[in-house]
Formats: sequence, structure tokens, C-alpha cells
Amino acid sequence: MKKRLIISFSLKAICLYSLFPSFVSCTDRKEFEPQEEKVVLEQFYKQQLENTFEELDSIVLTQDIAEKKEHFWKARKAFKTIEPILAFLDFENYNYLNQANLLKIDEEDATDIKIKNPVGFQVIEESLYGDNPDEKALKELIYKTSQRVKFLRKNHSLQFVKPHQVLWMIRDGFLRASLLGVTAFDVPESAQTLQEVSWVYDGVLKIITVYTSEFNQKELVQNWQSQIEGTQKKLATSQFDTFNFYQYYKDDVHSKLKLWQKTVQDWKVTFPFQQAIAYDADNLFANTTFNVGYFMDKPDFKLKQEEVTLGKMLFEDSTLSGNGQLSCASCHKQELFLTDGLAKSPGTNRNSPTLFYAALQKGFFHDKRTGSLQGQIIDVVENPNEFHTNLNTVETKVKEHKTYQEKFQQVFGEEVSNVLIREAIASYIASLSPFSSKFDQSMQSEEVVLTPQEINGFNVFMGKGKCATCHFAPLFNGTVPMAYKESELELLGVPKTKDTIHPVLDDDKGRYNLFKTEQRKYFFKTPTVRNSAQTAPYMHNGVYTNLEEVIDFYNKGGGQGLGFDLEYQTLPFDNLQLTSQEKENLVMFLHTLTDGLK
Repeated sequence: MKKRLIISFSLKAICLYSLFPSFVSCTDRKEFEPQEEKVVLEQFYKQQLENTFEELDSIVLTQDIAEKKEHFWKARKAFKTIEPILAFLDFENYNYLNQANLLKIDEEDATDIKIKNPVGFQVIEESLYGDNPDEKALKELIYKTSQRVKFLRKNHSLQFVKPHQVLWMIRDGFLRASLLGVTAFDVPESAQTLQEVSWVYDGVLKIITVYTSEFNQKELVQNWQSQIEGTQKKLATSQFDTFNFYQYYKDDVHSKLKLWQKTVQDWKVTFPFQQAIAYDADNLFANTTFNVGYFMDKPDFKLKQEEVTLGKMLFEDSTLSGNGQLSCASCHKQELFLTDGLAKSPGTNRNSPTLFYAALQKGFFHDKRTGSLQGQIIDVVENPNEFHTNLNTVETKVKEHKTYQEKFQQVFGEEVSNVLIREAIASYIASLSPFSSKFDQSMQSEEVVLTPQEINGFNVFMGKGKCATCHFAPLFNGTVPMAYKESELELLGVPKTKDTIHPVLDDDKGRYNLFKTEQRKYFFKTPTVRNSAQTAPYMHNGVYTNLEEVIDFYNKGGGQGLGFDLEYQTLPFDNLQLTSQEKENLVMFLHTLTDGLK
């Protein structure tokens, strides 16, 4: 399990999930009478919370390390069983209890940067499974974690939860377990990954069983039970390092998405707003899976071909730059999968990332200095090393072209403005998520077949290689499921050159340059690895020229594996011990993520 730095950039932009309690309580409570299933579900939920804090408290009552671990896992089981409910009711407290063992840094205000030590299950686990646990520190961790659980038990209520919110719990529950939990994202030390996923499925099935009366077609309840029990049997008879993630997604996860859709139809439910994953998605690897408007903070956004076409014209127009010689396409060439093929782009000190799937993230540029597509466009226009101009000048230049005047009237029904220029370019970038690779097609149908080596490469990526704890499927970037409100930054310890005999740390300090936060030196955003076989060279400085070199760097433990002293490195610094065949298969899998260019 990789270490991760938990970063909060804007408490004002808290994900919608954390607002759910207001949705379930803002209506006049007299309109609703608590139904029996709500009472039963709340009793179950609070009993599991009670089990959680009782087992946590029991850890400090024994000196036997085996007994401590036993109490910890009983607490963890109770917690994971109600994960689908807790993550819905109180997303922030769920994250508090399940956060990584790394500093939490809030850079919302440059004059008041907050740095907090982590608490919760992952921190307790690493302490219990480490050498010579610090009893005093462990006791304090357990106290803080237990007190938070007691607070939740006292204050949470399920009495006003509506049917569509129950369906949110169900889908988010099994998808969170399938996109995060199954990869060992939150089980850093103990190798209990697959068991934990099974516990989450226990919780999902409990919700479904409690709400049996909502089903018109009772056979759907039986289908849920059969599917979940079948998945749990696979989990119970598998080992993490050899688990067949490919078949798990293709068979188990996608079948549950289809069953969830049937349940939505059976319950005759409508949803008040869109989530990141579309409600009609029955496959995680399709171009209809994600709502791009969710990522753009435009809930009603719909891609319109005429806007995309206009945006592409502007994207490729070099007359808009300060010297009239540079366009967006100068550094993002179509034939190079929207990169420039150079280690560092002219006039910059960093590698040019692909724009494929760029809209499906919450941070832009290697240092994540902007949080939106439009912010990215503004930065490029005003950057003296790029367009070296300003939005008003760009607007004036566009207005001088009769063709553009006509196009803007046709597309927007308005005159040219810098706002509409940005909207058009953003629409073009938002269209660049095709999900047309061999891997996607194999997930979408039985007609496209991967080789055993390619499948093994995917399984290594998701499991033993720990790649998926940073590059989350199905986007394979650093935007964290299920809220999809944060794109992670990582400290890998990238070297300046390929020299492994006398390695030197690259001197680009990344995120640190924005706020001068010492604990953020050398942090960079996690990009997608989709199309990575076509977007060499790699890393923020373009130091590696092929995928084999990148994999070797990770396999050795990143910068610390090269001998760099990096206190805050988030990449596991232990050797992954991948075999030559596993590394070769991993490269083969990455090649299957190449989209077909049109």
C-alpha cells in the first residue's frame, strides 16, 4: 500500500457527499414518518458503531500484541461493514477515521497553512504492525479514533433517509470497495485486503435485506444475495498477489451495476442530481461512464459537437498567442497523443502532459496550480513562457476574424467574448475521453480478447505492483473515487538523470513553489497512464524514455530506493520485487490502454 498525503485545498468546496445530511434533514420532518426499515437499519448501524469503539477500547486493555491485533480487526470489521452507510451520511468523518498515515495539509489560505497529524484506523494499523509499537502514542490514537466513533453513534440518524439515498449507499458501497478497497488502498500493513472487501459486501447485502419491502420484484433480492455471495466466495478463496482483478471487474462489478439499474427501475426512483459516475453506467470502462460536467462543476453540462469543433479551431490557432506563432497544439500534437514528444516543452522546465482524459480530474498542471479547465486556459494564455498575452487581447484577435464572429453566433448565439472562448476550448478538451482502447473494448464486449500476458499485467497493476493505489481505475489517474473531488499529489523522488550509480534528485520542487510549504517539496500531480505507451518521455522532467525505465524506478522504491533522503515520500520505498515476467506483462497491459486516434 502506498503512502498518501491527504490534502485539503478548499474547505468551501466540500464534496456533495458531505452535504447529504442537509438533503435528508432540510425538509420539514413532519412530512415523514420513520418507516420500519429505517429503524432496523439505524439499529444495525449504531450497533456496529458501538462494536467498533468497544473493540478499539479493548486494544489498550491488553499487553499481548496478538490480542491487540484481534481487537483491532474486530473493530475494523464492524467499521467496514457499515462503510456504505457512514460514507454516505458523513463523508468527512468517514475520511477522518480511514485516512492515510501521513500529514494532512490545508493550503486553502497561503497566510494560514494548516498541517495536522493523521489519526484513525490506518495509523493504528501501521503502529500495531510496526516494530516496537509506541504504547503511549497508540493509546492516544485509539482514544481519538474511539471518541470520534462514539460521537457519530450519538449524533447520526437514518430516520429521514429516502429510497434514492439508500440506492446511493448500495452502489457507492460496492464501487468504493471495488475501486479502492480491493487494491489495498486503505490496508497498508496487514494483507487483509480481500477480507475487508467481503465485509463491505456484508454491509451492502444488509442494506438490501432491510429494504426488501421496497422491491416489487422479489427475485431481485435473491439475485443480489446470489451475486454477493458468489463474489465473497471468490474473495475467500483468493490471495491478493494472485487475485484475478480482470475477471472481478468484467464479471462481478459490471453484473452488479446492471443489477443496480434494475433495482432503480424496480423502485421507480429518480435522483435529484448527477454523480461522477452516470446512473445508467453498466460498465466502468466506457465513454458514457462518467459525467464530465460533474468534474467541471457544471451539473447540466452537455457536450455539443459544434462547441467542440469551434474549440478545436481555437486550440489550433497560433495567431492567438503573443507572437502569433504558438498555439495550444504546438505542445499538444494530435499525432503524439496530445503531447510534444520532448522531455521538456520549449520555454518551460517540465514535460508536456497529454490532454486525453484531462477533463476527468480536479487539478491541472504538474503542480496542480489550477483547479479547472478554464483556469488552465487562463494560465497558459497569461504565462510569459507560453502565450505571453492576456484574455482581452485574445478576445480582440478572435473578434477580428469574420469566420469566428459567424461561428460564435451560430454556436452560442452571442458575440465573441473571452468567457465563451474559454468555454469552447474547454468543451474540446472535455471531448477527449474516448475509452476506445483495446482494454476498454475487452471490458465492453466478448469480441475483443486480451492475451493472458496482458491480463496478468493488469492484475499486477491492480495488486502486487500497487500502481492502482495512485492511478485509480478506470481513469487510471490520481482523482480519488468515489467522490472524485480530489486529484492527488505525490512525492516520488524523481531523479535528474538516469544515472543510478550517482543519482541526483531533480531540483524542481513542484508544489512547494506555490506556497513554500516545506512538507510539499517535490510533490507533483498523479497523471493518467492511459495512452502512456504513446506519450514518452515520462515523469514531470521527462527523465525516462520508455515504460521499462519507469517501472524499474517504481520497483526499486522511487527516490528512497535510489538513496535520496525524502522524509515525506509517498511512494512505498520498499522494493516491490516484481519478476521480469511481471514487469514485462505490466508494459504489455499499459499498451492495451492506447486509444484509437480519429
